[in-house]
Amino acid sequence: MNSIFTEIYNDRLFQITVSAIVAVIVSVAAIPVIIKISRLKNLMAEPGERSSHIKKTPTLGGVAIFASTLISYFLWSNPDEGEFVHLSISAMVILFFLGVKDDILVLSPKKKMYVQIAASALVVVFGDVRLENLFGIFGIDEIPYILSLPLTVFVFIALINAINLIDGIDGLAGGIGMICGGLFGLWFYLNGYFALACLASSMAGSLLGFLRFNYSKTSKIFMGDTGSLIVGFLLTMFAIKFVQLNIAYRFDPNALFSAPILAIVVLIVPIFDTLRVFIVRLKDKKSPFVGDRNHLHHILIDSGMTHLQASVVLWVFTVVSTIAFLFITKNSDNTTSLYILAGLFGVYMWLSHILKARNARLQELLDAEEAEAERQKEIQEQQAILLEEKKLAKPALEIR
Repeated sequence: MNSIFTEIYNDRLFQITVSAIVAVIVSVAAIPVIIKISRLKNLMAEPGERSSHIKKTPTLGGVAIFASTLISYFLWSNPDEGEFVHLSISAMVILFFLGVKDDILVLSPKKKMYVQIAASALVVVFGDVRLENLFGIFGIDEIPYILSLPLTVFVFIALINAINLIDGIDGLAGGIGMICGGLFGLWFYLNGYFALACLASSMAGSLLGFLRFNYSKTSKIFMGDTGSLIVGFLLTMFAIKFVQLNIAYRFDPNALFSAPILAIVVLIVPIFDTLRVFIVRLKDKKSPFVGDRNHLHHILIDSGMTHLQASVVLWVFTVVSTIAFLFITKNSDNTTSLYILAGLFGVYMWLSHILKARNARLQELLDAEEAEAERQKEIQEQQAILLEEKKLAKPALEIR
């Protein structure tokens, strides 16, 4: 009996599953406490012009995501974790304190950027987590070491902030993070990278627990910059390690030649949304770093969808795109696959434009209807005043 228990206890799938479950439990247990403290200390987000919420809401959900992810990961010893995992956790701690300070005090973009660069460089330079091969895209294979370092740091910064940019409606960033973490975690598990699989499942579990409150009407909380920085960092690290671990595609039948394309597709929502928003802002001669309501999730909300409906549309888009590209890239080289991906981005841009233009027309009609209703109301009020004046004037004539 003891040997059976020991065998189950040491089974990697059991450990990964337990880590995910514990992450959910810790997240669900911790968030009500965080909400209570946030309300007592007034650590709340005020609704603004671009906000999708209408009342003050706690923003420290990232604290629970951070704690539940690490607690769940450290339940087991992971001999295969390597130094890069230790450095990744150190970078997470740095980003955690950056996020908490920004959620409470609000930091300048420059300060946030410097800390993000430092945390990313820690993993890239000392942990050797870097993009070192383009798998034949445009005929390029190995990337020189001196070029791979700044390129990888740039990718970290871009994706961390891309996750932050999609955190504009309930459930979107949390749901995308959970799905992407689950997809990367599944591949890591199937290929024997158990430490990465455990870390990915722990993050996915913590986000599932967070979503329970992110959609709550009475106990709502946002992940804030604390959550988006940590989730963005981990997803970027998973994506780059996924590409890095598949470089042996020439010799390993289990390795994926299409790894860089698939890594982009798994993160398709934050990547496409960020690219589109930057292009639209530059076209409109605005700074690409100044916020607006040009994100696709805002467009979907403005078209009449609920937060949940808009999030589900983008969740499904992620899963369907990943499955589709798994089949498409089987018989295509990576350059062709990248062209296909660029074509999909063009369709994404076109559909977003059509939907936004439709929303603008509907808004014009609504504004016209409101203006007409207001005009009719004014006419009725004037008629009522005239009628009242006539009633008052009639007795005066009779007295004469």
